[in-house]
Amino acid sequence: MLSRIAESLFWIGRYVERADDTARILDVHVQMLAEDPWAEESLACRSLLAIMDHPAPPDDEHVGREVVLRLLAHDRTNPSSITGSLVAARENARRAREIVSTELWETLNTTRNEVVSVGRRKRPHEFFAWVRQRAAVVAGLMDSAISRDSTWHFMVLGQAIERADMTARLLTTQARLGSAGPGWTTLLRSCGAHEAYLRANRGRTSDEDAAAFLVLDRLFPRSIVFALGAAERALRALEPVEGRHEVSDDAVRELGIVRSGLEFARRQDTLEDLPGGMERVQQACSRASDAIRERYFPSSVTTAWVGEAL
Repeated sequence: MLSRIAESLFWIGRYVERADDTARILDVHVQMLAEDPWAEESLACRSLLAIMDHPAPPDDEHVGREVVLRLLAHDRTNPSSITGSLVAARENARRAREIVSTELWETLNTTRNEVVSVGRRKRPHEFFAWVRQRAAVVAGLMDSAISRDSTWHFMVLGQAIERADMTARLLTTQARLGSAGPGWTTLLRSCGAHEAYLRANRGRTSDEDAAAFLVLDRLFPRSIVFALGAAERALRALEPVEGRHEVSDDAVRELGIVRSGLEFARRQDTLEDLPGGMERVQQACSRASDAIRERYFPSSVTTAWVGEAL
């Protein structure tokens, strides 16, 4: 497979997952601000922008929900926003059109064509629900209509790395806000994890168990340990031959170190330093992404996408 095609497939997985997870994070955040009249809106919004690695406006400027929605939801020129991610996913699908199935291409193309009008027409919660539904359609097509060859592995690799990173950001949001945040039950619902969590814990609920479920559960697809494991498996499928004495792939090493650190640490130690642990997950995902780019997409020129007029 050509490196440019592999890179496009990798970023399709990442961008769609980014749009999905950003919608989940913003839905929780906006709901929390709407329900808590005593919340420090500017402080909470600046904290969210920092967690999402987005430059905050000047200190003397008020930052409210409208600013956050504009920057992280509707800015089509920013590939880290919801709209920008969906536009970028479609552009990468266009580059890999000879590999991407017709159904997947039509889904991404339709989503890109509708995202701006839906964002203007619907309320934030409805818009975020629409984004999650479109991302679910893409994930369903990936799972049911793509052969388990390198095409699928590159898309799943991008999806898994982005999911681990974004779930870590979601957990960091709640850990830093504490009692001022939306609560762990709301967080579980935003990840589609509430019912799975109740079944796993036989109906018992606690903040500690909820946090542990999203970090450590080996069976739930959105937990950090599960996502890191999925990324490792995809990498090993792409590069199955290794030396007998060491792991030769830097990306596998980065992901394996942080995953095993979470799996084999005492649960209480992990939860007591949750923001620090989630920061290490984000750093490992960033280093693994860099290693993947150097291994599979070597280029002296930074890849850029150019959006079309909507």
